[in-house]
Amino acid sequence: MDTMQVIVGIIINSQQEILIAKRPSDKYKGGLWEFPGGKVEKGETLLQALRRELKEEIGIDVLAATSWLIIQHDYGDRFVILNIWLINDFLGEPHGKEGQQISWVSKNALSQFEFPEGNKKILEEITKISNSLNL
Repeated sequence: MDTMQVIVGIIINSQQEILIAKRPSDKYKGGLWEFPGGKVEKGETLLQALRRELKEEIGIDVLAATSWLIIQHDYGDRFVILNIWLINDFLGEPHGKEGQQISWVSKNALSQFEFPEGNKKILEEITKISNSLNL
């Protein structure tokens, strides 16, 4: 079974909304919502991967980010290690550079979207820390 290192960015705007993106239908877990990010390439640090993925996927430049959580999830056909970072500062207006739909949603609205199983723990943790993040 493949083990995949994945970088995930939790991006919060000035209205205290969180950015989510819809996975393209032709990709693994297509049609589900996710937090932006992607695979860590060989030789990259986690921060380098975060900056590259968010630039490629949603067109932002990460200026400051904090490592937050590491979650492991077994999908049966692949094992993922999710490295979740809080994006503290960025430049640019996020948009779906790969044609994917994106949406800013409140913490309370996250439950209305369908996420891959590996993201469930992220959603639980966002709920736990939302008061300290002023969400």
